[in-house]
Amino acid sequence: MDNNLIKTEIKDHIAIVTMDAPPVNAQSKEFVEEFIAVFDELNETPSVRVIVLTGAGKTFSAGADIKSRGKVGAAPGDTYRHLRRAREVGFCIIESNKPVIAAVNGPALGAGLGLALCSDIILASENAVFGLPEIDVGLMGGVRHTMRIIPHTLARRMVLTGYRVPAAELYRRGIIEDCLPREELMPSAMRMAAEIAKKSPMALKLAKRAINTVETMGLKDGYRFEQNLTVEMTQHEDSKEAMRAFMEKRTPVFKDVL
Repeated sequence: MDNNLIKTEIKDHIAIVTMDAPPVNAQSKEFVEEFIAVFDELNETPSVRVIVLTGAGKTFSAGADIKSRGKVGAAPGDTYRHLRRAREVGFCIIESNKPVIAAVNGPALGAGLGLALCSDIILASENAVFGLPEIDVGLMGGVRHTMRIIPHTLARRMVLTGYRVPAAELYRRGIIEDCLPREELMPSAMRMAAEIAKKSPMALKLAKRAINTVETMGLKDGYRFEQNLTVEMTQHEDSKEAMRAFMEKRTPVFKDVL
């Protein structure tokens, strides 16, 4: 990992990924490419069981780097390469084998909101706001990701007016898991990450696959898919260890094997 714009620290099965592109963690070409590379590498790092994503400074991510937008399309194929990067920076989170906790420490706007919405669990500090300012800067984007978890009229208000939703409002609506004083955000995220890190790496991988797949499936087909994953899980050594530990009334010991 380069650790230039995306800083990564791994300890106790937890990877802390910190976006560090001052002043507001805007997503340039270099930012996006390094971000994707980091998540791809963590995806194949057996010692990592969970990822905490946050931003350096006072902003989670202010979204696309508007200053570099003028360069898009300067050469043939640039526009499509840019669009592909913009898609994949979110999907590298969704498609990760590892659960991702977004610790939103400040504004999460546009593509920055997208990174939070693509995460599995969202915690936010009291100073955080969530918004889609594209309509005010001549852009479009982020609507589909937003509509996955934001209610009908609120999503449309965000898209059509640029309304920045305070973290407290999203917590009140049950859309994010917690809204905390800023100094309590990372400790809370790390406690949740530590709880996840105790689980079987294979169980986490299959659970993440189930979550991502059944979201767009019908009830019966979705449940059948989950049942097939249960069969796959019971054939893994981690399943046997979990059952032995339950019967022996002890904490299971899982190996870092994906």
